Amino acid sequence: MLDMDTNATAYAADIEAIRRVVATVEHSQQNKDPDEFLTLFQADAVWTTAHGKVLIGRDAISEFTRKVLPAADWDGKVSYEVVHVLFIRPDVAAVKVRQRYLSPDDESEGAPLYVMAKQDDGRWLLAACQNTGVVTG
Repeated sequence: MLDMDTNATAYAADIEAIRRVVATVEHSQQNKDPDEFLTLFQADAVWTTAHGKVLIGRDAISEFTRKVLPAADWDGKVSYEVVHVLFIRPDVAAVKVRQRYLSPDDESEGAPLYVMAKQDDGRWLLAACQNTGVVTG
């Protein structure tokens, strides 16, 4: 269930748009589709991978994604769930996501944080993201 800050009810349409962005991240990962994934970033976005690689700007994110996403070793069973939205201001949201990779023999989890910005045309795009692996045990 989505846990939201107390002002979130005023942002119902924005929350739905944010959920659609996260759903598109999930779809692009399931299908190993870098083109779909890259449409979600603003031009000057910052992405930090789960292994700490910092990518600044859509061009750097694109170069990395086009190498690693099609070659990823999971079989497409990955899910992304919005678990918390905090509106920092009406056009900026911090979005906590639960990321799960499933295989017949293993399951791993990530806890990405996406800072999203609402564009002038009303679209929400990824602005600054930190993908963090969850260590169990």
